[in-house]
Amino acid sequence: MSIMNYNEMHCFGKVQSVDTSVVVVRVDDSSQLSKLQVNHLIAIRASKVGQTLIGMVNKIMRKFSDESDLTEGEEICSYDIVKIVLIGTLLDRDGEKTNVFKRTLESVPEIDSETFIMSNEILTKFMSVISGSASGIENPLCIGKYTINDGASAWLDGNKLFQRHAVIVGSTGSGKSYTVATLIEKISELASCNAILFDIHGEYSPITGPKIKHYKIAGPGDVPENNIMFLPYWLLTYEEMLALMLDRSDANAPNQAMLFSQTVLSEKERLLQEREINDMAGHITLDSPVPYILSEVLKELTAKNVEMVAGSSGRDKQGDFYGKLSRFIQRLEAKSIDKRLNFMFSTKDELFDYSYMKSLCKKLMNPASQDGGVKIVDFSEVPSDILPLIVSLLARVVFTVQQWIDKDNRNPIAIFCDEAHLYMPENAQQGIETSSLQSFERIAKEGRKYGIGLVVITQRPSEVNRTVLSQSSNYIAMRLTNADDQNVIKKLLPDSIGNFSDLLPILDIGEAIIVGDACLLPSRIIIDKPKQEPNSATIKFWTEWNKTTSFDTISTAVEALRRQHK
Repeated sequence: MSIMNYNEMHCFGKVQSVDTSVVVVRVDDSSQLSKLQVNHLIAIRASKVGQTLIGMVNKIMRKFSDESDLTEGEEICSYDIVKIVLIGTLLDRDGEKTNVFKRTLESVPEIDSETFIMSNEILTKFMSVISGSASGIENPLCIGKYTINDGASAWLDGNKLFQRHAVIVGSTGSGKSYTVATLIEKISELASCNAILFDIHGEYSPITGPKIKHYKIAGPGDVPENNIMFLPYWLLTYEEMLALMLDRSDANAPNQAMLFSQTVLSEKERLLQEREINDMAGHITLDSPVPYILSEVLKELTAKNVEMVAGSSGRDKQGDFYGKLSRFIQRLEAKSIDKRLNFMFSTKDELFDYSYMKSLCKKLMNPASQDGGVKIVDFSEVPSDILPLIVSLLARVVFTVQQWIDKDNRNPIAIFCDEAHLYMPENAQQGIETSSLQSFERIAKEGRKYGIGLVVITQRPSEVNRTVLSQSSNYIAMRLTNADDQNVIKKLLPDSIGNFSDLLPILDIGEAIIVGDACLLPSRIIIDKPKQEPNSATIKFWTEWNKTTSFDTISTAVEALRRQHK
C-alpha cells in the first residue's frame, strides 16, 4: 500500500513551470505557507500512476503584479511562489517491493500538477522508506534523528559509507569528536568489526568496549608491552628514510643517498643469511620490511667517510667519499639517540625479530572475530615534526599488507584519520609531508579495490589535500564558521542538494548535513551522542576562573616536558 495518501495531505498550490529538475509552484492557499520552510520536503503528483515526485523547498517568494499589465482601476495584487528542487521519485511498487525511493526522476510534473505538504505521519513513513532499515540492509547504521522529523531515525548504508570513503568536517566545538565516537561505538557492535582510529591528541581514551582496543605509540621511557606500539625504522621505505634523514640541500646528498641504499640492502641480506633465512635473501628489495641494524650501517658509512686509498704515486689519498658523508652520519646518529624517537630507534632485541612485523600487523589488522576489532592508536607523544611520517607509515603498512591478502579472504578495514590536516596537507613541503601525502593519496584512489575505507576527519578542510577529499563520496558536514572551509565543502557537495550548504555556519552542536552514496537523501541530522564521550569537551573558562581553589599542575607539567612523557 502506498504511503502517499493525497487525501491525508494538504495541497498548497499547483505547478506553474518546469525546468529540468527545478519546479516553480504558485501557491493557491496562502494559509499553508506557515507550514513550509526552506529545505523541507514536499510531494508532487506525477504524470505516471503509482509515482510521486519528491522535492525540496529551495526558495519561498512573494511577487507583485506588474503595473504595466494592470487595466484602469485594477489594483496591484500579490501572489506567492515556491521554488522546488526535484530530488527523486517514490514508487508505489518496484517489482515485488513496495514504497521504493529512487534518486532518479522517473517522470516530470505536468503544468497544474498538485503539490502537497506531507503530514507528520506520512513524513515519518517516508523517512523510514529512505532509511537503511526499510531498504533491507542487514545491520544498518543508525546515526541519529532527522531534524525535520525527530521521530524518524536516520540510517546510513554502512557498506557505501566505508566503501567509497567519507569526510567528517566541523569547526572546534561542533560535535565532530562525538560523531566519530558514535561511529566507533556502532562499528564495535558488529561481530567482525575492523577499524583503526588515529587518535592524534589522545582524546578517545575514554571509549572502551569488549571489541575496542587501545594502543599507544611508545614514548621515551616505554618498553615493548602489549598496548605499547613500536614502529622500528626498518619498516620505513627508502624514500621515507631519506625524508627523515637526508638534507637534500647538501651538495653531497646524491652520494649520501646512494651509499645509504647500498649499505642498507647489503645489511638486510647479511642479517637474513645470519638467521638462516636464505630463501628470502635473494628476493628482497631495498623497500622490503626486513630488519637491519642501523649501528652496522653507521659503521660502514663512517669507514667510507674516512677511507684512504692507494694513490698512483704510492702514497695514500682520500677515497671517493672522504668527508662527504659527515653531515649525513651526524643526522643519523642524532636521530638514533633522540629519546623522543624511542618508538622508532629502540634497540630492544624483540623489535628486530623477523616475526615482529607479523605480530604488529595482526594487532592492527585483525577483526574482532580474531581478537582484533576497533583499534584506537594514541599518537599524542609523537613529535609534531615527524607526525606525518609516522601516521602515514601505519596507513601504508596496513594498505600494503592488505594488497597481498587473497581477495576472497580479505576482511575490510576502515581507517579513521583524525586531525587529517596535520598529515594530508594541501600544500605539502618537500620531505616528510610529501612522503606522507603520497601514501594517503594512493589509499584514497585505490583503497576501495583492496577493502580499505578512509574516513578523513578535520576542522580545517581548506588545509586538507583536495585529491584525498575529492575521492570521497560521503560527507558529514557539521558547523563550519570559516569562509574558506565552507567554500571547500560547498564545491565538493552536489548542486542537487539545493541550498543545504548555506546552513553550514548555523548548524547546532551535534547537528550535521549528510550527503553521499550512503544516504539516499541529502539530510540534516541530529547525531546521536555516544555512550562514552571523548576528552574533547571545550573548557569552560569563566566557570573555571570563578572557582576559589585550583590545583598546582605546572610543576608536574614541567617535569613531564623534560621527560617527554606524561
